[in-house]
Amino acid sequence: MIPDSFYRRFPILLIARRNLTRTKARSALAMLGIVIGVLAIASLGVFGATLQQSVTGSLGGIGNELVVSPSADEGVEYLTENDVREIRRVSGDSRVVPVRQGTARVQYRGESRQVVAYGMENPGDTYTAAEGRIPTGFRSGVLVGSSLADELGVRTGSSLTVGNRTYRVQAVLASQQTFSTVNPGSGVILPLREVEGRGYSQVVVTAESGEEANATAVAIREALNDREERVSIFELGDIVEQIGSAFEAVNLFLIGIGSISLLVAGVSILNVMLMSAIERREEIGVLRAVGYQKRDVLKIMLSEALLLGAIGGVVGAVLSLGGGLLISQLILGDALAALTPTNALYIVAALAFAIVTSVLSGLYPAYKAANEEPVEALRS
Repeated sequence: MIPDSFYRRFPILLIARRNLTRTKARSALAMLGIVIGVLAIASLGVFGATLQQSVTGSLGGIGNELVVSPSADEGVEYLTENDVREIRRVSGDSRVVPVRQGTARVQYRGESRQVVAYGMENPGDTYTAAEGRIPTGFRSGVLVGSSLADELGVRTGSSLTVGNRTYRVQAVLASQQTFSTVNPGSGVILPLREVEGRGYSQVVVTAESGEEANATAVAIREALNDREERVSIFELGDIVEQIGSAFEAVNLFLIGIGSISLLVAGVSILNVMLMSAIERREEIGVLRAVGYQKRDVLKIMLSEALLLGAIGGVVGAVLSLGGGLLISQLILGDALAALTPTNALYIVAALAFAIVTSVLSGLYPAYKAANEEPVEALRS
């Protein structure tokens, strides 16, 4: 694994390698513990990061969204046209979608469902069609969510009864791959005037960035809640932050579990080095007698621990990379998505932890061997 030219440049490492190969089985078992420890830390870290990536990816750009609703605590039942105009005025270039929401019973070929009905003016600004076309000026017909269309077998051009009226299906909406506060997948979208109710149930504001969304939320509060608490604003970016914090805690917990196995491997190295020091007392005595200093013996023993940790750590890191690619393929459907700076950091940190743990585990045996009295060692 390591070329001989490297050992020739560092003779102490060559001596350490020869000493380790004397007890191949013992050294291999100690190294295996390091491999397992690195694999556990890095793989669990990569698993947590990949899972977080999957969940936050499914949330899409909701960190840029605000949902403005009437303040129920103050008895406000709906948002007025004036409210919507004010929201548009202070939102700048952000997309503003007023929504009227209700429930309705839909019927198609003898089957019926109670669904959520959304009234919107320009649904084409927000949704795309899987079948058919969403009219630019949406004043007639009905748009059907993908899940509801699959359940009832509805297609473009079908006649669908919603409540007491029959509408022609203009389009079947494409399934939304990300989270949204207004998700008509199992419902229908009607022209605004077709949904009963006064004013609007909510207004969804989509900004260009999370920072812009925060600024817009402040502006809406100042404009509409100046005298009384007319509206409540739900910032979806808060959800993303909470989920991110939760995953960070989970990742730390998983890494902590993996670290236990590496600490156990460190104890194994401590045992190997102690046994080696006891078995080689006479050899150490000879080295001291021919002029080797304490620091030379210390370097040899620590080099053995370093080799165990480095080789085991590198093998574990390579296996962790393979495991990360597999995890990413299973969770995200894309193996190369695992090649992120965060995952690389987990693998490098696990490798560094393995080397440090190995060297620390070898400190006491190395100190004990280096301070062995030559005369006493030779007598043994």
